[in-house]
Amino acid sequence: MRKRQMKQLKTLFLSLILTGVFIGCGQSDDGIVPDPDPEIPANPVTPGFLSLSIETDMAAYNPGDEVTFAMDNSSLPSGARVRYKHLDSVIEEAAVSGATWKWQTPSTDFRGYIAEVYEKTNDTETIYATIGVDVSSDWTKFPRYGFLSKFHQLSNAEIEDVIASLNRYHINGLQFYDWHNKHHQPLPVIDGAPAASWKDIINRDIYFSTVEKYIAAAHSRNMKAMHYNLIYGAWKNAEADGTKKEWYVYTDNTQTNRDFHPLPTPPFLSNIFLLDPSNSEWQQYLANENQKVYEHLNFDGFHMDQLGDRGNRYTYDGNSLNLAQTYQPFIEAMRTANPDKEIVLNAVNQYGQQGIAQSSSDFLYTEVWSPNDSYNDLANIILVNNAYSNNSKNTVLAAYMNYELADNQGYFNTPAVLMTNAVIFAFGGAHLELGEHMLGKEYFPNSNLAMKSDLQKALPAYYDFMVAYQNLLRNGGSFNVVSVSSMDGKLPLANWPASQGSIATVCRKVDDKQVVHFINFKDSKTSNWRDNQGIQAVPALVKDAQISLTSAGTVKKIWTASPDMIGGASRSLNFDQSGNQVAFTLPELKYWSMVVVEYE
Repeated sequence: MRKRQMKQLKTLFLSLILTGVFIGCGQSDDGIVPDPDPEIPANPVTPGFLSLSIETDMAAYNPGDEVTFAMDNSSLPSGARVRYKHLDSVIEEAAVSGATWKWQTPSTDFRGYIAEVYEKTNDTETIYATIGVDVSSDWTKFPRYGFLSKFHQLSNAEIEDVIASLNRYHINGLQFYDWHNKHHQPLPVIDGAPAASWKDIINRDIYFSTVEKYIAAAHSRNMKAMHYNLIYGAWKNAEADGTKKEWYVYTDNTQTNRDFHPLPTPPFLSNIFLLDPSNSEWQQYLANENQKVYEHLNFDGFHMDQLGDRGNRYTYDGNSLNLAQTYQPFIEAMRTANPDKEIVLNAVNQYGQQGIAQSSSDFLYTEVWSPNDSYNDLANIILVNNAYSNNSKNTVLAAYMNYELADNQGYFNTPAVLMTNAVIFAFGGAHLELGEHMLGKEYFPNSNLAMKSDLQKALPAYYDFMVAYQNLLRNGGSFNVVSVSSMDGKLPLANWPASQGSIATVCRKVDDKQVVHFINFKDSKTSNWRDNQGIQAVPALVKDAQISLTSAGTVKKIWTASPDMIGGASRSLNFDQSGNQVAFTLPELKYWSMVVVEYE
């Protein structure tokens, strides 16, 4: 992104702060001194947690659908039970018998739930497994986006293994990256029939049967399938396929020098030449090509890509072309051509995002690049997107972890991934990172880095948490000001934005609930979310930290949940209220803990 766009982005964020749209919560600055010796009753003992494997049959459910749960029942005692909770309220529970069982979801749309398998013996509780359940009729309300990038000949079992893995993370939409042949003719059709195979731009073999089977496997898990393509790409000699020189983007006003994205040959088969997305003839051309795709492949929508700010560019007629302003009309043209298909367009480092947000796009998607390198930048992008869309569209960030490490074989740095997800999820976003492998590069087939066992174990709980508490994380509300203080010095609290050596606090009011997020940067080694050198450190676990906050009214209940503890299960906390001061003990903080205050 150029300096001009960065200045606009930072100016908008500053205006959000000044107008009160977002102000983080932090240490008390209102002159109120907490009671130095409050009567804080002890919390109940934290349940034991065994973290047994558990799965659901779908990534998401329509209201009233039946969920099928599966786990290894041989590890459960005869007295095991399951309770289904919305936030901290138990709505139903039952005995667990057999390796699988069913639960009919409530009729309310767009809600998150958590299922907790547990046993209670002599007032001692053990939680065996937890899992989130998303009940939403439209996946774009709470998008959890994944990807597919390898479409060589695959067996049914190989395809099912990939989709089953993504299902465990509740991925409800899949970007089919570089599945196509030519950008201007994505699906080769010969005599009315699709080709059995073709080459992508890097000369890989792509098989129609693999793409088709992946779509079917995704649909069997209630995941949506989005076909990927640039909105303005063409291979060399595309005029032989019907494009026109008048449609292209030029680097000057001489009608000679076409703009293109250079690619080395070999292995690439062509450079990518750019066309004007606002040109109505090009819009119709690509819409016709997309129609061929939809006729032969049951894709649910179009994932559109671009290349960011190209600088000064021109149309064939010699007029100056602002590419950012072409995205909204292009989206509306694709919407008109296929109104029943979903649409999302990548705002590369926020380029063109304002127009995209004001279009009929279904959610917002930002591929994050420098200078948006800090944890604070990730939060800012989500907040700006909220403002652009009037809080009507949620955000997915394509943020590639351990980017430089991914040049070679190795492993992701677990604390880097979890800390980045803690920030993105706490601010209401989702992270595009999971496919056949975890992403480390913008070229999605790159699979140099693998997840270590600790990340494989921890990451499902983060996605369960995002699902279970989506109504607090991603469903409205407003960031607000609450004074929060550490009473025993265990937590060096600091107002967001994040800073190394502190616990960043972020507050959000949702209906009658006050949410306080504690994100632990106390032992952080870097403020760069990407963590190119893999140096981010595991934070030390803090236990039984005494907290005081200023209350907006009479508190009815305080509870906490963390993806780092007991599988994200919620727990009620004891508290003491004296006037507008409320004191409680936070049982644990590792990466991220959420506290929810409910008022009478």
